[in-house]
Amino acid sequence: MRRFFYAPEASSSADTFAPLASHALGDTLSLTENVQHHWCRVLRANVGDTGVLFDGFGGEYVVELETISKKSATVRLLEAFDIQRTAPMLTKIALVMSRGDRMDYAIQKATELGASAIQLLSSHHGEVTLKPAQVEKKLLHWQQVAISACEQCGLNRPPLIIAPMPINAWLTAEADAPLLVSEIIAPLAQSPYYKQLLRPADMRIVLSVPAAGMPTMPPTLKTILQKDMPYIELLIGPEGGLSMDEIIHAQSVGFEAWQIGTRVLRTETAPVVALASLQSLLL
Repeated sequence: MRRFFYAPEASSSADTFAPLASHALGDTLSLTENVQHHWCRVLRANVGDTGVLFDGFGGEYVVELETISKKSATVRLLEAFDIQRTAPMLTKIALVMSRGDRMDYAIQKATELGASAIQLLSSHHGEVTLKPAQVEKKLLHWQQVAISACEQCGLNRPPLIIAPMPINAWLTAEADAPLLVSEIIAPLAQSPYYKQLLRPADMRIVLSVPAAGMPTMPPTLKTILQKDMPYIELLIGPEGGLSMDEIIHAQSVGFEAWQIGTRVLRTETAPVVALASLQSLLL
């Protein structure tokens, strides 16, 4: 069955959004415009077809299309499943933005590998610095990339894509600073699962360019990963790497270097390799 992310429309108030868990089986609810357009118009679904909705608050719900009109559709809740496919750890990737498809790829694959949040950054050697007028549009686009990846891979909790900051401002920010995200995902940022991202990370790691004498792995990483729901922050620089000042700043606030292999990874490949390596260490 097709899977769809059920969220309030960007123009609606987050205060009026009712999570799927607040509805009883047998209830009828209206599909959001995005889901209605994709399922009923693009995929040409018919009354009686079934699909799966998830809203990021946990679990997923089988629904049946009851009515379809030109601009709206309703479904009936048939079944609820408390299925969670997230990794038993929290991971926030602090990623310096890159251009075009490379950034989409990095977000898509980090989502498939279970990232909890992606903090967008600009840096000295970075290719992208967004103007204020561009931020909301790009933030919504990248959040939609993450949501689409969840719909495809089966994750029920999409990563929060957090508004961009200069790297030095982010490094000096308080751990419990508000998470600035797109309106489409704003209700999730207030839920207990995602509020865990406001606590200090158990370990902060900066992926380093291979060089003689650099550690292949932080010595306490395996121990940290034995904790109940460990929280790891990963800092990943741009194609040109972090500047020496940025590396020194990161180390001064507790980041430890991790050199994965002997090859230089592209900025869109690094999140995939780092997350896969962390998950293999959990086994």
